[in-house]
Amino acid sequence: MAARSLRAHLLRMLLPPIAALLVLGGLVAYYPAIEPATEAYDQALIDVGTSLGTYVRAGDAGYRLELPAAVDQVLRRDSYDTVYYRVLGPAGEHVAGDEGLPEPSDEPRDALVSYDASYKGQSVRLVAVPAHCGNATCRVLVAETTVKRKRLARDILFSTLLPGMLIAGATLVIVWFGVKRGLGPLARLSEEIKARSPGDLRPIDAAGAPEETQPLVGALNGLLGEVAQASRNQQRFLANAAHQLRTPLAGLQAHTELALAAPLPGPARAELEQVHQATIRTARLANQLLALARAEPGARGSAADVNLKTLAEGDADGWVHQALARDVDLGFELEGVHVQGDALLLREALANLVHNAIEYSQRGGHVTVRTGSRAGQPFAEVEDDGPGIPAAERERVLERFYRVPGTPGTGSGLGLAIVREIAVGHGAQVAIADGAGGRGCRATITFQL
Repeated sequence: MAARSLRAHLLRMLLPPIAALLVLGGLVAYYPAIEPATEAYDQALIDVGTSLGTYVRAGDAGYRLELPAAVDQVLRRDSYDTVYYRVLGPAGEHVAGDEGLPEPSDEPRDALVSYDASYKGQSVRLVAVPAHCGNATCRVLVAETTVKRKRLARDILFSTLLPGMLIAGATLVIVWFGVKRGLGPLARLSEEIKARSPGDLRPIDAAGAPEETQPLVGALNGLLGEVAQASRNQQRFLANAAHQLRTPLAGLQAHTELALAAPLPGPARAELEQVHQATIRTARLANQLLALARAEPGARGSAADVNLKTLAEGDADGWVHQALARDVDLGFELEGVHVQGDALLLREALANLVHNAIEYSQRGGHVTVRTGSRAGQPFAEVEDDGPGIPAAERERVLERFYRVPGTPGTGSGLGLAIVREIAVGHGAQVAIADGAGGRGCRATITFQL
């Protein structure tokens, strides 16, 4: 199923009914307001018809309307509409007024009737008013065009619907921001989870979470607890396995070195050399696995003040012997700089960078170890003039057990992964770039203040 937005879902559920109710409320207010206005206009026409009925006279020659010209002008004078009238005799014959003005259909002649019709191509509103003419009943028709009525209807519509529309708009805005604010705790919970590193398996604080999200937070905390327990079991197994391997491997390495020190036939010495090198690689792999287990979240020691210069100087002697064995010129540019961290892990990270630089440098190459502060940020870096790492591979070499295809040597692909794990655990970043003059590789661990 496609992912759905909870906010959009709530708005779709709330806004259409609210908008419909507001429109319905406007219409309900419109029709009761327009009805009295229409009746008032009709009553005005009825009054005109009643007045005209008083001017109808019956005589021997028939019926006639004795309406003064001034009165006729007053009746027909209107600022917006045109007024028409017509007087009909008892038999429906035309007596006076505007011929062709339509009568109501199927209505008694003595009934007071209001109706709509069309006259001279215009919509008109008419009333039929009975009038006494002698002993008979005549009928007076009064009509006017609907300009005033339409304007009134438009004004009433705007006066009722416009406030409703403004209220509807304000309601929509309030609902929008209300839903947004109401979902704020859920968004903050999401941001808190996204801000965590993959190894941060601490339970989520449910104290500030809304009541509706408590089951979700509880389920997440349960899952995080299970994952944390599985991670601790993995770390424990990794550390125990590596620790158990170190002792027999150290013994095997010592025995092979003793055997190589004795006189041996050529073929036997070659085989023993291979066993010795394999033992050294296996022992280093066990040490790396142990370092990786220590670098995992939950297995780190407490942070303390560490001087990176002192840290490098403490291991410098061992690194120099490694460099001499491979005929590599190892130099140091050390400045004192302090960071908060685990000295054992930071020493392991720096040792892995130095080992890689020496291991992959050509004989006669140069490796430089630096510590100090750059742009106000503490750093430790190792630079060499070896073959370097292609730019496209610099992110992948930080992954576990990944080696650049065609790389010589027998490394396991764990060294730089351990460096990154330790750096992330200390809030630092690892960057790999070209060495001086575009040659070799420069790996830098930059710490945050």
